[in-house]
Amino acid sequence: MAKKILLLEGIHNCAVENLQKEGFQVDLEASAFSGQDLIKRAKDYQAIGIRSKTHITQDVLRTLPELRVIGAFCIGTNQIDLETANISGVPTFNAPYSNTRSVAELVISEMIALARKLGDINNFAHQGKWLKSAKGSHEIRGKTLGIVGYGHIGSQVSILAEAMGLKVIYYDIIKKLPLGNAQSKDTLDELLTLSDFVTLHVPQTPMTKDMITHEQLSKMKKGSYLINASRGNVVVIPDLVMALKDGHLAGAAIDVYPKEPASNDELFSSELQGLKNVILTPHIGGSTEEAQEAIGMEVSESIIRYLKFGFTGGAVNFPNLEVPLHIDGHRLMNVHKNVPGVMRAINSIVSDVGANIRSQYLATDNAIGYVVMDMEKGKFHEAAEKIAALETSIKTQVY
Repeated sequence: MAKKILLLEGIHNCAVENLQKEGFQVDLEASAFSGQDLIKRAKDYQAIGIRSKTHITQDVLRTLPELRVIGAFCIGTNQIDLETANISGVPTFNAPYSNTRSVAELVISEMIALARKLGDINNFAHQGKWLKSAKGSHEIRGKTLGIVGYGHIGSQVSILAEAMGLKVIYYDIIKKLPLGNAQSKDTLDELLTLSDFVTLHVPQTPMTKDMITHEQLSKMKKGSYLINASRGNVVVIPDLVMALKDGHLAGAAIDVYPKEPASNDELFSSELQGLKNVILTPHIGGSTEEAQEAIGMEVSESIIRYLKFGFTGGAVNFPNLEVPLHIDGHRLMNVHKNVPGVMRAINSIVSDVGANIRSQYLATDNAIGYVVMDMEKGKFHEAAEKIAALETSIKTQVY
């Protein structure tokens, strides 16, 4: 029987086609699900694909025993309880690179829009007001861009910004090699005081929660701009509102928020609404057709490689095991508790039933071990049943 895969939140159709081509049964939903609704909808599926709105919690994971793999068709995985997924034997794959260019281009466009007050001027023109003036409008060439978080997106922004004539500085808690003429700064405060534009590209962690408060905003240049396309809880919104209202900041562009609507039908509300030279976008940093297609292909390929071959390279919460993408005989994939004696027990079973191992691969982390074995057909199924029955086994599948 074909394995069943549930894709939520309108994931690009290329993912559906790619999975179906490999023989999987795929069901696609346009909306997000949560809590008991998610549990009821996802029952009996071996794989779930989500974006940022669906939260896969501990309760969800513990009530979906058939679940084998999670695909996060986005960059972030904070909407998934990765620790519980790990000890439940469920690897999670994301797409850390596929929407990099889309987010970077949005940031560059917002810098220009803020410097020229395009949002406000556009609104006035739609209202019939002709406000032609150079006052307060600037070129971005020659200005300093400060990038907080110099990862995949931050470094891409760096390249584009430098090509447009900006001086680029960056701050990251991990030492990163600069691209082009970008310069690393030792502290966040130093970057804030030097930048005309500050753009945030950090993950959601306890360290980045409320990272930008009144204290940090006050250290930014008077008349500078803030852009946040990272995570909604990085900036304290009431403090940003104050910095905009008192004129310390000349504008801001925000794409992510502490609380976001669950769907397009839900009303969006923010304290930033109605403020001058503030661009508000509905979490669309990676929402281009090109990015969504690339994400659909990348994550669906990860799901295929795991379900068919046991390949976990790139998993964010699981021992990474890059096994050959071919099977010589039968393949067994076993997730087990990482305790002494497990492999001895597994190999004893194989020996006792008279099966023959052609190749074996093992990787572990603090909580679990993951072994992939290619075996001759013979007594394979007998060995697989006994391995699955071990007290230390969490999940076992064969192909």
